[in-house]
Amino acid sequence: METILKKSQPDSVMVAIVSDTHCDLDKRIIDLIRQADIAVHAGDIGDISVLDAMQPKSGRVIAVTGNNDHPVLWPAQQGERLESIPEIAEIELPGGLLAVEHGDRHGQHAPDHQLLRNTHPGARVIVYGHTHRMLVDDSHEPWVVNPGAAGKTRTRGGASCLLLDASSQGWKIEQRRFLDPDS
Repeated sequence: METILKKSQPDSVMVAIVSDTHCDLDKRIIDLIRQADIAVHAGDIGDISVLDAMQPKSGRVIAVTGNNDHPVLWPAQQGERLESIPEIAEIELPGGLLAVEHGDRHGQHAPDHQLLRNTHPGARVIVYGHTHRMLVDDSHEPWVVNPGAAGKTRTRGGASCLLLDASSQGWKIEQRRFLDPDS
């Protein structure tokens, strides 16, 4: 697990959250990421070019591996960089901790939100991917969220992502979906 802590933080940060790109990151989401302070990828990246395209204002890109992020599925020359990506990451943000994992270890088709909450009890928000279904479960703390699919694979109507506005006064999550051109 990778834990990222910053000693001096701004009062608020905007975090762009994506998942399940499977080698392709929608250009409209790339534009949103450029406006964010931090970018997070919750796994099933598919190719290092996806992470290279994620360029938030600070340059901070945090990623975790998914069930499809294995050396045999990636270009051979990217193996070393893939090995450097953790399975779980925690990011200290203004007002709390953001935990990120792909989610496939907590239920193959629909990860168990209570199990995710039990795994990350100190988090304010838990991000997972895997299902390609965008959701925000804020019924209990920590919140459990999924940005959906940010590429072209099983987007369920269009590439999607989440924007988290994290401040010491509170956290807000915005859901963004870009309709498929053929829809």
